[in-house]
Amino acid sequence: MGYHDLITIEPDKRGGKPCVRRMRITVYDVLGWLASGMSHDEIIDDFSKLTEEDIKACLEFAADREHRLVASVNIN
Repeated sequence: MGYHDLITIEPDKRGGKPCVRRMRITVYDVLGWLASGMSHDEIIDDFSKLTEEDIKACLEFAADREHRLVASVNIN
């Protein structure tokens, strides 16, 4: 299962930011927690509705977005 099945974007939720499985937890929330040094287990302990697969989907989403950005910049 790819991130497309787990990351949702709804205009009326969290300002249209990409969220995990229609929850109010954004991809950016998860990335921020990881960047601050939290482990996957710590995140899941604090937010029990999240799964390991959700965290991986956030990372995959971020990597894909970065790849698209770089590809777009290189075309111009």
